Amino acid sequence: MQTYLVGGAIRDALLGRTGSDRDWVVVGATPEQMAARGFLPVGRDFPVFLHPETREEYALARTERKSAPGYRGFVVHAAPDVTLEQDLARRDLTINAIALPAERVAAADRLELDPADLIDPFHGQQDLQHRRLRHVTEAFREDPVRILRVARFAARFADFRVAPETLALMREMVAAGEVDALVPERVWQELSRGLMEGSPSRMFELLRACGALPVLLPEVDRLWGVPQPEAHHPEVDTGVHLMMVLDMAARLAAPLGVRFACLVHDLGKGTTPADALPRHIGHEQRSAKLLRAVCERWRVPVEVRELADVVAREHGNIHRSADLNAAALVRLLERCDAFRKPERFDDVLLACECDARGRLGLEDAPYPQRQRLLAALAAARAVATEPIAREAQAAGAAGPKIGEAIARARIAAIAAALPAL
Repeated sequence: MQTYLVGGAIRDALLGRTGSDRDWVVVGATPEQMAARGFLPVGRDFPVFLHPETREEYALARTERKSAPGYRGFVVHAAPDVTLEQDLARRDLTINAIALPAERVAAADRLELDPADLIDPFHGQQDLQHRRLRHVTEAFREDPVRILRVARFAARFADFRVAPETLALMREMVAAGEVDALVPERVWQELSRGLMEGSPSRMFELLRACGALPVLLPEVDRLWGVPQPEAHHPEVDTGVHLMMVLDMAARLAAPLGVRFACLVHDLGKGTTPADALPRHIGHEQRSAKLLRAVCERWRVPVEVRELADVVAREHGNIHRSADLNAAALVRLLERCDAFRKPERFDDVLLACECDARGRLGLEDAPYPQRQRLLAALAAARAVATEPIAREAQAAGAAGPKIGEAIARARIAAIAAALPAL
């Protein structure tokens, strides 16, 4: 029974990074032996256990054989006769197929490595040095999730390039229909993790390069080649703009909901009639309709899709909000549900700032609309609504009339605050 540290912890330590979870593989053991040592079984599809003290994951060495299309089409073989090299061979990338004997792992949180101790049969260290993402073996083609994982790693490691043979293999997998068999939960898991990386644009550029983007997100894929007015978008191409917006969201450390809203805020521009280009009148409502289909397809969480819907519908009005009077600002705040959900409205404004600054030459431009609208919301929310409602009811008003009275008070509060905004 031999135990090895594997995967991301070793990769990141070699790159001088920290924070990766430690994963372990156990060679020469049975599930019964693991249970006898106090390990808690948690694996559903293959034998994985939690250490009784550290709670880190320990998986029995295994091999996998393709049995059907898609992510779940595997027969897993985990037995004491499976070797470490066989287990490493079924991993995705060479940089994730490096192992270290457990007895060489120090107790300290920071992992310090001696290359002489590493077991690296597929030359992952060499690929790390050359900044290369390369698949381990032909077994890569058996799991379509690996296409998404490579794209996610491309977003994480901005200075790495995908090996030509790996890109060719990914294209073959797409052509064979493997991506069509992906389950929504895994697609959303990988997309959301890729959006949260340092250069999220690279994920979508790689998915586009291998042909997976038209399958997974045709609404996003069709944005490349669609022109926009150069006066507002010096980068012109809508797809290029979208990638700049995503990277701006990463630069501003935006949360997942904001980054997803950035991804889908301009989908309607892909359906603008050719004779109307480069203008995109009414694209906001078309974007909102298209993003709903995306969210249904990949089962996007409700709070994420609701934020994206507000951004898609209102980002144009928010950009132009400096020209709105107090009454129009109240209507905008009401449409954004800002009075009930001020924290979400702050995220809406952050997404709009990413959109405004995700343009060629405007990356460092100020976005005063955000502070102005936050100040307008603060002024309107400072209005005490209960006394207004009681007074309106005493005067015989009900329902919409009470709402109108509250709106008038909010308009007056914003008007009084406007000179200072």
